[in-house]
Amino acid sequence: MPETRFTQEHEWIRMDGDTAVVGITDYAQQQLGDIVYVELPAVGKALKKGDEAAVVESVKAASEVYAPLSGTVAAVNEALAADPALVNQAAADAGWFLKLTGVAAAEFGQLMDEAAYKKYLAGLA
Repeated sequence: MPETRFTQEHEWIRMDGDTAVVGITDYAQQQLGDIVYVELPAVGKALKKGDEAAVVESVKAASEVYAPLSGTVAAVNEALAADPALVNQAAADAGWFLKLTGVAAAEFGQLMDEAAYKKYLAGLA
């Protein structure tokens, strides 16, 4: 099963071969509330770690989604344009945002694993 890592900004990253699939965590979507719009990057766009990769708008606020790794946008989740609520319904699966190629394994290794992310979340309470 592909390994999933997490950022302090509540993005998840799952390596699928040499492609990184990126989305926001269940915690993030709960904090945002009902998501009404998702702005995704253009396929082919080069992103550096920390760059704004997408924007999520909810009934509460708009929030940026940052690139957790450097890479090139290989695909975006077109289904989110028609149904942004997919992020609320399945943040870790059907609600993914983008796929990156050309990512550095070293950057992935620096991200939190699930145990570390759960500990981080416990510290926010």
